[in-house]
Amino acid sequence: MDFTKLTIREINKNLKEKKFSASELAGFFIGEIEKKDKDIKAFLSNDFALAKKQAQGVDEKIKAGEEISMLAGVPAAIKDNILIQGMKATASSKMLENYVATYDATVIEKLKSLDTVFLGKTNMDEFAMGSSTENSAFFKTKPKDLSKVPGGSSGGSAAAVAAGEAVFALGSDTGGSIRQPASFCGVVGLKPTYGAVSRYGLIAMASSLDQIGPFAKTADDARVVFEAIKGKDKRDATSVNYLDRLQEKGLKGLKVGIPKEYFIDGMDKEVERLIKAEIKKMEDAGAKIEEISLPHTKSALSVYYILMPAEVSSNMARYDGIKYGFSTHGQNSGDLLSVYLNSRAEGLGAEVKRRIMLGTYVLSAGYYDAYYKRAQQVRTKITDDFKKAFEKVDIIATPTSPTTAFAFGEKTADPLSMYLADIFTVPINLAGVPAISIPCGDVKSMPVGLQLIAPWFYEETLFKAGEEYEAIR
Repeated sequence: MDFTKLTIREINKNLKEKKFSASELAGFFIGEIEKKDKDIKAFLSNDFALAKKQAQGVDEKIKAGEEISMLAGVPAAIKDNILIQGMKATASSKMLENYVATYDATVIEKLKSLDTVFLGKTNMDEFAMGSSTENSAFFKTKPKDLSKVPGGSSGGSAAAVAAGEAVFALGSDTGGSIRQPASFCGVVGLKPTYGAVSRYGLIAMASSLDQIGPFAKTADDARVVFEAIKGKDKRDATSVNYLDRLQEKGLKGLKVGIPKEYFIDGMDKEVERLIKAEIKKMEDAGAKIEEISLPHTKSALSVYYILMPAEVSSNMARYDGIKYGFSTHGQNSGDLLSVYLNSRAEGLGAEVKRRIMLGTYVLSAGYYDAYYKRAQQVRTKITDDFKKAFEKVDIIATPTSPTTAFAFGEKTADPLSMYLADIFTVPINLAGVPAISIPCGDVKSMPVGLQLIAPWFYEETLFKAGEEYEAIR
């Protein structure tokens, strides 16, 4: 049996019917990692002994006749900025190269309670800062096409699912870091409503934008994982009691908005043609297509690259070479200030330093009002655009990315060009709405993602529309 083809529900059914064991399932995926990952390099670290022990525990429950959860025995990969007690959490940075987590993130606690099997921690852009996973301090992740980037910053998680090295994976999305790599790797990626999933135990990048979410093979698999990890957490003040807003409506009669601002000059013409053809399929299935406007979209990238670095500069201040992580202390470092400066100079990569400097600048005296305050005001207008749009439509459909995956090194010399890779995803984080990227076909043998966006807490609409779209493709 090819376990890589099975959905989560199919795995659960087969485990209950004893068609195979959780240990067999875990052993298969461990074998896939050992066979493939020397080329793909999706994983930074693995703990196969733990995975086998977790799988054995599921088998014992089944043997004893106990009820098992939907995610029991399901092998998962976890982005390396999400803490698992006793395992390394490097955030792909030299600064945390030897840091071992002392507690579990809330999402990990929840998955452990459901007997999920953890295969290991996945590669990423350093501290989640990047769009290609080329900013990892350790190595590059190479998905199916070894010459093209997996996207970022959650490139390792996306590549692991795409390569059949895990059934699902967790990533974090600050400006598109789940959806863009999902598009580049040809898998499903969900960015939930801001606050729907606890960030406790996630190494922070930009706290008002970060959100944990799943990578999966199907929209329904993403639903299963999201249902498991969502909800209020008293340790995360920004988390909320999730409001289940079930919508029975499928594609038939669904009002789908197409924002004219998302089909722009410079977008790959083949990607644009494919996205429009897939939207036409949705219309043929009974969806009502309506052109809408999100007028402040043109300002979203500028707003994001003011607000995000400002929060980065604050969150990164804790890495000072004193409390934990990499330190030059004792290496003839001199006074305390030298320890700070040298530890950060050696422990942090170029992109992280770039964002710290930019964030410090926009928060500095004389520039706060001109940049940061103004950006917050425009962020409100971007949010208002979505509110107005959702008064007329049920969901919004757009490309996930203006291009397919680009070649390694193609954009690294030009940071602005790299930032433009997130042009269609950052408005969603600024507004806090949920969005999902679903594979919709290939351009020149490279995957393309269709992004569906819903109102706050209407993830179920995304899953239902996504499932029906997958059925008509």
